[in-house]
Amino acid sequence: MPGRCAVLGSPVDHSLSPAMHRQAYAELGLDWTYEAHDVDVDALPGFLAGLDDTWRGLSVTMPLKQRALELADEVDPFARVVGVANTLVRTERGTWRAHNTDTSGAVAALDEQGVGQVGSARVLGGGATARSLLHGLLVRGLEHVELVVRDKARVAELAERVRGERIEVVVREFDAPFLDKVDLLVSTVPSEVVRHDAHDLVDASRAVFDVLYDPWPTALAATATVHGVPLVTGLDLLAHQAAGQVELMTGSAVPAARLREAALAELASR
Repeated sequence: MPGRCAVLGSPVDHSLSPAMHRQAYAELGLDWTYEAHDVDVDALPGFLAGLDDTWRGLSVTMPLKQRALELADEVDPFARVVGVANTLVRTERGTWRAHNTDTSGAVAALDEQGVGQVGSARVLGGGATARSLLHGLLVRGLEHVELVVRDKARVAELAERVRGERIEVVVREFDAPFLDKVDLLVSTVPSEVVRHDAHDLVDASRAVFDVLYDPWPTALAATATVHGVPLVTGLDLLAHQAAGQVELMTGSAVPAARLREAALAELASR
Protein backbone atom coordinates (compact mmCIF):
# COMPACT_ATOMS: atom_id res chain seq x y z
CA MET A 1 0.00 0.00 0.00
CA PRO A 2 1.37 3.44 -0.88
CA GLY A 3 2.63 5.32 2.16
CA ARG A 4 2.64 8.99 3.08
CA CYS A 5 5.48 10.68 4.95
CA ALA A 6 6.50 14.28 5.62
CA VAL A 7 8.85 16.61 7.41
CA LEU A 8 7.31 18.87 10.07
CA GLY A 9 8.76 22.07 11.48
CA SER A 10 8.49 25.84 11.45
CA PRO A 11 9.86 27.22 9.24
CA VAL A 12 10.25 24.20 6.98
CA ASP A 13 10.27 25.50 3.41
CA HIS A 14 14.09 25.34 3.32
CA SER A 15 14.20 21.64 4.23
CA LEU A 16 16.15 19.23 2.05
CA SER A 17 14.34 16.23 3.52
CA PRO A 18 11.79 15.96 0.67
CA ALA A 19 14.57 15.70 -1.92
CA MET A 20 16.39 13.01 0.06
CA HIS A 21 13.39 10.89 1.01
CA ARG A 22 11.91 11.03 -2.51
CA GLN A 23 15.28 9.88 -3.85
CA ALA A 24 15.19 7.00 -1.38
CA TYR A 25 11.71 5.96 -2.52
CA ALA A 26 12.87 6.03 -6.14
CA GLU A 27 15.86 3.86 -5.25
CA LEU A 28 13.61 1.40 -3.42
CA GLY A 29 10.86 1.39 -6.05
CA LEU A 30 8.24 2.60 -3.56
CA ASP A 31 5.12 4.48 -4.60
CA TRP A 32 5.33 6.71 -1.52
CA THR A 33 4.93 10.47 -1.11
CA TYR A 34 6.90 12.87 1.07
CA GLU A 35 5.92 16.49 1.68
CA ALA A 36 6.84 19.41 3.93
CA HIS A 37 4.32 20.83 6.40
CA ASP A 38 4.82 24.01 8.42
CA VAL A 39 3.68 23.02 11.91
CA ASP A 40 4.51 24.85 15.14
CA VAL A 41 4.62 23.44 18.68
CA ASP A 42 1.02 24.34 19.52
CA ALA A 43 -0.34 22.83 16.29
CA LEU A 44 1.54 19.52 16.50
CA PRO A 45 -1.01 17.58 18.64
CA GLY A 46 -3.87 18.46 16.29
CA PHE A 47 -1.81 17.67 13.21
CA LEU A 48 -0.92 14.20 14.49
CA ALA A 49 -4.52 13.52 15.51
CA GLY A 50 -5.69 14.31 11.98
CA LEU A 51 -3.47 11.75 10.19
CA ASP A 52 -5.06 8.56 8.90
CA ASP A 53 -3.45 5.12 8.60
CA THR A 54 -1.87 5.87 5.22
CA TRP A 55 0.78 7.87 7.08
CA ARG A 56 3.95 5.85 7.74
CA GLY A 57 6.47 8.27 9.18
CA LEU A 58 7.37 11.85 10.01
CA SER A 59 10.68 13.67 10.11
CA VAL A 60 10.64 16.26 12.88
CA THR A 61 12.79 19.38 12.85
CA MET A 62 12.92 22.56 14.93
CA PRO A 63 11.13 23.57 17.06
CA LEU A 64 9.29 20.25 17.46
CA LYS A 65 11.94 17.76 18.57
CA GLN A 66 11.15 17.79 22.27
CA ARG A 67 7.38 18.09 21.82
CA ALA A 68 7.36 15.13 19.43
CA LEU A 69 8.99 13.00 22.11
CA GLU A 70 6.35 14.07 24.63
CA LEU A 71 3.43 13.31 22.29
CA ALA A 72 4.64 9.90 21.07
CA ASP A 73 2.74 6.83 22.26
CA GLU A 74 6.01 4.93 22.51
CA VAL A 75 9.61 6.13 22.77
CA ASP A 76 12.71 4.30 21.62
CA PRO A 77 14.96 3.87 24.70
CA PHE A 78 17.83 5.76 23.10
CA ALA A 79 15.60 8.70 22.16
CA ARG A 80 14.42 8.81 25.76
CA VAL A 81 18.01 8.99 27.00
CA VAL A 82 18.83 11.82 24.60
CA GLY A 83 15.62 13.65 25.46
CA VAL A 84 14.63 14.69 21.93
CA ALA A 85 13.23 12.97 18.84
CA ASN A 86 13.64 13.75 15.15
CA THR A 87 11.52 10.86 13.84
CA LEU A 88 8.01 9.52 14.42
CA VAL A 89 7.17 6.12 12.94
CA ARG A 90 3.72 4.57 12.71
CA THR A 91 3.63 1.16 14.38
CA GLU A 92 1.55 -1.84 13.34
CA ARG A 93 -0.85 -0.90 16.15
CA GLY A 94 -1.41 2.52 14.63
CA THR A 95 0.50 4.35 17.36
CA TRP A 96 3.44 6.73 16.97
CA ARG A 97 6.92 5.68 18.13
CA ALA A 98 9.61 8.32 18.63
CA HIS A 99 13.21 7.79 17.51
CA ASN A 100 16.38 9.84 17.31
CA THR A 101 18.56 9.35 14.20
CA ASP A 102 20.50 12.58 14.68
CA THR A 103 22.84 10.90 17.13
CA SER A 104 23.55 7.78 15.07
CA GLY A 105 23.76 10.00 11.98
CA ALA A 106 26.39 12.18 13.63
CA VAL A 107 28.51 9.17 14.58
CA ALA A 108 28.24 7.78 11.04
CA ALA A 109 29.22 11.16 9.57
CA LEU A 110 32.28 11.34 11.82
CA ASP A 111 33.27 7.81 10.81
CA GLU A 112 32.83 8.60 7.12
CA GLN A 113 35.17 11.59 7.36
CA GLY A 114 37.80 9.71 9.35
CA VAL A 115 37.31 11.51 12.67
CA GLY A 116 38.11 8.90 15.29
CA GLN A 117 38.18 9.08 19.07
CA VAL A 118 37.03 12.40 20.51
CA GLY A 119 38.35 12.94 24.03
CA SER A 120 37.55 16.65 24.15
CA ALA A 121 34.98 18.77 22.35
CA ARG A 122 33.83 22.37 22.17
CA VAL A 123 30.12 22.63 21.34
CA LEU A 124 28.65 25.92 20.17
CA GLY A 125 24.95 26.13 21.05
CA GLY A 126 22.79 24.15 23.43
CA GLY A 127 19.62 23.23 21.54
CA ALA A 128 18.17 19.89 20.45
CA THR A 129 20.84 19.24 17.79
CA ALA A 130 23.67 19.97 20.22
CA ARG A 131 22.05 17.59 22.72
CA SER A 132 21.85 14.79 20.14
CA LEU A 133 25.42 15.25 18.97
CA LEU A 134 26.75 15.29 22.51
CA HIS A 135 25.27 11.87 23.14
CA GLY A 136 26.94 10.65 19.97
CA LEU A 137 30.29 11.85 21.26
CA LEU A 138 29.85 9.92 24.49
CA VAL A 139 30.46 6.70 22.55
CA ARG A 140 33.62 8.21 21.01
CA GLY A 141 35.51 8.44 24.30
CA LEU A 142 34.44 11.95 25.33
CA GLU A 143 36.03 13.02 28.62
CA HIS A 144 35.77 16.82 28.54
CA VAL A 145 33.27 19.14 26.85
CA GLU A 146 33.00 22.90 26.71
CA LEU A 147 29.49 24.25 26.05
CA VAL A 148 29.60 27.71 24.50
CA VAL A 149 26.28 29.55 24.65
CA ARG A 150 24.82 33.04 24.87
CA ASP A 151 22.76 32.20 27.96
CA LYS A 152 24.28 29.76 30.48
CA ALA A 153 20.91 29.15 32.13
CA ARG A 154 19.60 27.55 28.91
CA VAL A 155 22.01 24.61 29.18
CA ALA A 156 22.00 24.04 32.94
CA GLU A 157 19.91 20.87 32.61
CA LEU A 158 21.97 19.60 29.66
CA ALA A 159 25.23 20.23 31.53
CA GLU A 160 24.00 18.24 34.53
CA ARG A 161 22.82 15.42 32.28
CA VAL A 162 26.28 15.16 30.67
CA ARG A 163 28.02 15.40 34.05
CA GLY A 164 25.90 12.43 35.07
CA GLU A 165 27.84 10.46 32.44
CA ARG A 166 31.04 11.33 34.36
CA ILE A 167 32.09 13.86 31.74
CA GLU A 168 33.85 17.07 32.75
CA VAL A 169 31.66 19.98 31.60
CA VAL A 170 32.53 23.68 31.34
CA VAL A 171 29.85 26.19 30.38
CA ARG A 172 31.00 29.55 29.00
CA GLU A 173 29.85 32.40 26.82
CA PHE A 174 31.20 33.53 23.47
CA ASP A 175 33.08 36.59 24.74
CA ALA A 176 36.13 34.76 26.20
CA PRO A 177 39.13 33.80 24.01
CA PHE A 178 39.30 30.25 22.62
CA LEU A 179 42.72 29.03 23.70
CA ASP A 180 42.60 25.38 24.78
CA LYS A 181 42.86 22.98 21.85
CA VAL A 182 40.11 20.36 21.53
CA ASP A 183 39.77 17.22 19.44
CA LEU A 184 36.51 18.41 17.87
CA LEU A 185 34.68 21.69 17.41
CA VAL A 186 30.92 21.23 16.94
CA SER A 187 28.90 24.22 15.79
CA THR A 188 25.10 24.29 15.84
CA VAL A 189 24.80 28.09 15.62
CA PRO A 190 24.31 30.39 12.60
CA SER A 191 27.48 31.27 10.71
CA GLU A 192 27.25 34.98 11.52
CA VAL A 193 27.44 34.24 15.25
CA VAL A 194 31.01 32.95 14.94
CA ARG A 195 32.20 34.74 11.80
CA HIS A 196 34.64 36.99 13.68
CA ASP A 197 35.92 34.08 15.82
CA ALA A 198 36.19 31.53 13.01
CA HIS A 199 40.00 31.61 12.77
CA ASP A 200 40.52 31.27 16.54
CA LEU A 201 37.94 28.50 16.84
CA VAL A 202 39.40 26.44 14.00
CA ASP A 203 42.97 27.07 15.17
CA ALA A 204 42.02 25.59 18.55
CA SER A 205 40.48 22.44 17.01
CA ARG A 206 41.85 19.23 15.50
CA ALA A 207 38.62 18.69 13.53
CA VAL A 208 35.45 20.69 12.81
CA PHE A 209 31.82 19.55 12.61
CA ASP A 210 29.53 22.34 11.39
CA VAL A 211 25.93 21.12 11.26
CA LEU A 212 24.77 24.00 9.06
CA TYR A 213 24.71 23.63 5.28
CA ASP A 214 22.84 26.62 3.87
CA PRO A 215 24.29 29.02 2.98
CA TRP A 216 27.49 27.11 2.27
CA PRO A 217 30.30 27.32 2.99
CA THR A 218 29.90 28.64 6.51
CA ALA A 219 32.65 30.75 8.02
CA LEU A 220 33.92 27.79 10.03
CA ALA A 221 33.84 25.40 7.07
CA ALA A 222 35.69 27.81 4.80
CA THR A 223 38.34 28.44 7.46
CA ALA A 224 38.78 24.72 8.18
CA THR A 225 39.22 24.00 4.46
CA VAL A 226 41.85 26.72 4.06
CA HIS A 227 43.80 25.43 7.07
CA GLY A 228 43.50 21.76 6.14
CA VAL A 229 41.53 20.83 9.26
CA PRO A 230 39.31 17.71 8.87
CA LEU A 231 35.72 18.84 8.26
CA VAL A 232 32.37 17.12 8.79
CA THR A 233 29.48 19.05 7.24
CA GLY A 234 25.82 19.54 7.90
CA LEU A 235 25.07 17.68 4.68
CA ASP A 236 27.00 14.68 5.97
CA LEU A 237 24.85 14.69 9.10
CA LEU A 238 21.66 15.34 7.15
CA ALA A 239 22.25 12.43 4.77
CA HIS A 240 23.10 9.92 7.49
CA GLN A 241 20.21 10.87 9.77
CA ALA A 242 17.85 10.71 6.76
CA ALA A 243 19.17 7.26 5.86
CA GLY A 244 18.32 6.16 9.37
CA GLN A 245 14.82 7.60 9.04
CA VAL A 246 14.23 5.88 5.71
CA GLU A 247 15.16 2.51 7.18
CA LEU A 248 12.89 3.02 10.18
CA MET A 249 9.94 4.11 8.01
CA THR A 250 10.29 1.66 5.11
CA GLY A 251 12.25 -1.25 6.57
CA SER A 252 14.84 -0.94 3.77
CA ALA A 253 18.24 0.75 3.63
CA VAL A 254 19.53 3.32 1.13
CA PRO A 255 23.17 4.51 1.10
CA ALA A 256 23.59 7.92 2.73
CA ALA A 257 25.81 8.97 -0.18
CA ARG A 258 22.85 8.75 -2.56
CA LEU A 259 20.77 10.95 -0.27
CA ARG A 260 23.58 13.50 0.00
CA GLU A 261 23.75 13.67 -3.79
CA ALA A 262 20.01 14.42 -3.90
CA ALA A 263 20.42 17.14 -1.27
CA LEU A 264 23.30 18.73 -3.16
CA ALA A 265 21.29 18.70 -6.39
CA GLU A 266 18.37 20.37 -4.64
CA LEU A 267 20.64 23.06 -3.17
CA ALA A 268 22.18 23.72 -6.59
CA SER A 269 18.73 24.22 -8.11
CA ARG A 270 17.70 26.94 -5.64
